Amino acid sequence: MRNRILDTSTLDKELLKQLDAFIDSLEGDKQEHLIHVLHKAQDLFSYLPQNLQLYIARKLDLSGARVNGVVTFYSYFNEKPVGKYIISVCMGTACFVKGADKVLERVLELTGTSKNEMSSDGLFTVKDVRCIGACGLAPVMTVNDKVYGKVKPKDVDDIIRHYRSIQYESK
Repeated sequence: MRNRILDTSTLDKELLKQLDAFIDSLEGDKQEHLIHVLHKAQDLFSYLPQNLQLYIARKLDLSGARVNGVVTFYSYFNEKPVGKYIISVCMGTACFVKGADKVLERVLELTGTSKNEMSSDGLFTVKDVRCIGACGLAPVMTVNDKVYGKVKPKDVDDIIRHYRSIQYESK
């Protein structure tokens, strides 16, 4: 991947400048800051397309495969555009045993999307994740940074309705 031509024409130049400034501000071995750089890049661009991953790899003197390996390992990172609201349904053992699969089904039904895809209205991206770290609240789902515990499929209706109403209020 090192010899691959880097095409940044689809990336916002101003955001690239901000990312460069962030990388330049890092102290020590820049390679050790890969996860921080990926977080910053996703904050700026909202997702990490292949050309942005390659850009980061070159800036940190890493292989594209190494950067992509980190991006694909952690469920936090997105390689495709995401909706305004990212819904994560925990499918860890405690959540699954308590019905997380039914919660996920209902979320997918109400948002009209598939896992890891953005809804046609651009509002939602739904993910199933291995563990959210709130087993005592199983089953758990999050919408962006808000945690919902002991969620039942019928609760999903009100949660989705709430986020749709926020969207319409802000128009």
